[in-house]
Parts: sequence; structure tokens; C-alpha cells
Amino acid sequence: MQVTKRQSASETSNPGSRESVALLSAPLYMGGKHRGASLGPAALKVAGLVERISDLGYEISRQVDISIPESVCWWEKGGAARCVPEIGQVSLALADEVSASLETGAIAIALGGDHSLAVGSIAGAARYYRDKKKSFGLIWFDAHGDINTPETSPSGNVHGMGLAVSLGRGDKRLVDLLGFSPKLDPSKTVLVGIRDLDPGERKIIAEVGIKAFTMSDIDRHGMENVMERALQIAGKDVAGLHVSLDIDVLDPDVAPGVSTPAVGGVNFREMRLALEMLYISKLVRSIDVVELNPALDDRSKSAHVTVELLEHCLGKTLL
Repeated sequence: MQVTKRQSASETSNPGSRESVALLSAPLYMGGKHRGASLGPAALKVAGLVERISDLGYEISRQVDISIPESVCWWEKGGAARCVPEIGQVSLALADEVSASLETGAIAIALGGDHSLAVGSIAGAARYYRDKKKSFGLIWFDAHGDINTPETSPSGNVHGMGLAVSLGRGDKRLVDLLGFSPKLDPSKTVLVGIRDLDPGERKIIAEVGIKAFTMSDIDRHGMENVMERALQIAGKDVAGLHVSLDIDVLDPDVAPGVSTPAVGGVNFREMRLALEMLYISKLVRSIDVVELNPALDDRSKSAHVTVELLEHCLGKTLL
């Protein structure tokens, strides 16, 4: 796996002078059927991601481009999940980069790409905390559960299996990445914003015991209440939080440029509040930004919304 690293000015400056961010681009598209997701990292940078993070006072300590295999994925004979070897290859490279970034004290931000990216990013975070004998929590924002297994998935697309894999269910080649499983503690794992589940996912959510907040919960109780409860679960007695942000958690009116839109989603103000609350917690150490599909966007609207929201997760305020 070839990894291209572009050294930033901060890597040659006095370390520790400012809090740092590592941007890890993984234009992975093999987890689904939409190649446009591979354009996500580039679209975020065109929308000013690097400059706007820098303007918040962060050092961009590392920028890494993870290469994606050029081979065409075919269904394996007897297999029920698409492109597992290729996704595993990318996941291993990304896991190494997330672990390395966390070791430097940087906030590791993985830019996708589809949500199969989380297999590697969560694995990297899990190894970092495991090596230090510490625990971490996960808050996963998504319209979908992404907790299918090859047996329950109606499509075989791995971008709908990432959470299950991280919880120890699914294709062993992904589940056993880095040599241990599960990567997540289900009692510290929270789903937020879901509204489109497959039948098998409902059963798995109940079996593994993770907490899932649907859009109905947000409608009834408000985003502030939901996030307070999410932080009580995922943020209790942990050394850090991993945030996996699927842009399709937003309503398609807010972010049309996603591969699998689902109506009735989170609005911009609700999402901004959720991410501001995460920043205030001071627990966020790694972030996924996934499923932006510029090929389906409306004049880069979704890319600009995503950059704006990520700023709020990193400390931007209205005053």
C-alpha cells in the first residue's frame, strides 16, 4: 500500500506550540456503488478545509494521501460482501496513520470516501487506546445503521457494515484487522440520527446493546437532550471519543451531495449544536468525515456545509 505524505510547515516548526490536526485522505469508494464518493477529500479541500482549520488556530501537522487499489472488485465465489480484500488493504493503511497521528497528540481526521473507511479509522483509534490501556467511546452520526453483516445485508456493500465490523461481527478479514476484536465497547457506542434501517440491523442493534437515537428521538427530545445523553454514554470514563460523521445524517435539503440520501434528516442548526457540544466536551480525538459525493452535489453546497460543520466540531463559535 503506497502512502504519500506531504510535509507541512508545522512539521519543521516548534512542536506543541499549538494543538494540531492530521488530515488523512482516503478516497475509498469500494464500499458501495457510487464512485463519486472518491472525490470527497478533494472537494473538502477545494471548499477551504485546510485554510479554515488553520484559521481556528490549529497546526496542520500531517497531510496524508492513502492510495486506493486500482483493481476492479468482483464478487468472490461464495462471498457475501463486495471488495473485502481491497477494503482491508486500505483499512490497514488508514489504521496505521490514525494510530501514528494520535501518538503525536494530533486530532486525526479521516476524509472519505464512503463509510467503509471507518473499519480502518476505528481500528487505528482502538489500537492506540488499547496500547495505552485506556478506553474510548464512539458517536456515529448516520441516517443508516451501518450495522449489517454479510448475512443480513441486502446489497453486500461494506459501507453498510462498518459499525458491525468494529463491534466484532462480519467478515473475519475485516473484523480481525490488527489482530484483535472487537474494536469497540458496545456500552460506549452511540448511534445518532438514524431513520433508515434494514430488518437485520434492528435485530443486531438489540443484540449488541448499543444505544441508538433515531430522528424520532431528536424530534421528541431535541438535539441538546439527545447529545447530553449520548455523551453520558460514550463519554463516561474514557480517554477520548471517536466521531464518525456520515454526511447523509443531514437532511437532503441541507446536503444533497451524498450517495444514499434519506429524507427527514438533521437540519444544519441541530448538527451545528451537536458538534459544538462535542467540542465543549474536550473528548474528541479522532473524526471520520464520509459519504460526501461531489458528483451528486449542487454547486458544492454539501462540501461547504461539511467544512462549516467540521469547524464547529473543532471550536468555531458564533460569537
